[in-house]
Amino acid sequence: MSFIAEDLATALARDPAARNRFEVALTYPGVHALWAHRFQSWLWRNRLRFIARLLANHTRTRTGIEIHPGATIGRRVFIDHGMGVVIGETAIVGDDVTIYHGVTLGGRSLNKGKRHPTIENNVILGAGAKVLGNITIGAGSTIGANQVVTRSLSQLNEVEFFI
Repeated sequence: MSFIAEDLATALARDPAARNRFEVALTYPGVHALWAHRFQSWLWRNRLRFIARLLANHTRTRTGIEIHPGATIGRRVFIDHGMGVVIGETAIVGDDVTIYHGVTLGGRSLNKGKRHPTIENNVILGAGAKVLGNITIGAGSTIGANQVVTRSLSQLNEVEFFI
């Protein structure tokens, strides 16, 4: 299955409001941002960094989603609504991750090197969640809406996080 077909199927599976592939392909900014990121990431890895950043800025303006070309994004990632999502340069997002609007995967350091979070597979990041620093969010975790996370978490349940 091509990545385009996989992304469309992912959106249809995770968004009950999605009616068909055509609508998703034309109207979902999260899907558009991921498609653009794949190309921008290729440019970044091939040392065409200025062009990659320029195109990423255009994508941010068009979709409201900012993904640094240096970020690593897995397969079947779904960005729902997406406005205000920020994914930093050294962030790693695993497979089958759902990201709601307003999520930040940001840094806490001015040092060079890995300074953004690693999100493992099958994680849900609730609306407005801020995951900051070189930390790891374990596979299967759910981060609730508007939570600020600054330490690594392993298979955290949303109910446990609110306690």
